[in-house]
Amino acid sequence: MADVAVWLEASLLARALKSGPWVYPLVNLAHLLGVALLLGAIAALDLRLVGLWPGTPVPALARATVPVAGAGLALALLTGPALLTVRATEYVENPFLWMKFGAVALGLANLAALHRSAAWRSGGRGRRLAVAGAVSLAAWLSAVSAGRMIAYW
Repeated sequence: MADVAVWLEASLLARALKSGPWVYPLVNLAHLLGVALLLGAIAALDLRLVGLWPGTPVPALARATVPVAGAGLALALLTGPALLTVRATEYVENPFLWMKFGAVALGLANLAALHRSAAWRSGGRGRRLAVAGAVSLAAWLSAVSAGRMIAYW
């Protein structure tokens, strides 16, 4: 893993991010924007799945939140690895990075399972969806928290 980290830090992408005073901060800002879009949108949907706002139909809320969450996830997944390249040798030793990766993997696996579920396709009712909402909320909040803690390790 150390060899990969050294290679990442020497990559053209890492050099580009270090090339000027604004490149890295702008990519970091884009990453934070992606995370904010993802967490904001998915939190509303997850809270509905666990039982808040029972008068709000899940399909209607999903139509509004899923595209926003998807855009945020895409932006975060594009910019996060780029940010990693700048200090990869430091970050691979950071336990919070691995916690973040695990939480993101759990969030993505939960998302895949949710979208394949009959309960989701039938309009969003049932205990399984409440559990999926709780797992999703916990996974993404953990990912964001671990991501923030990377800076303090």
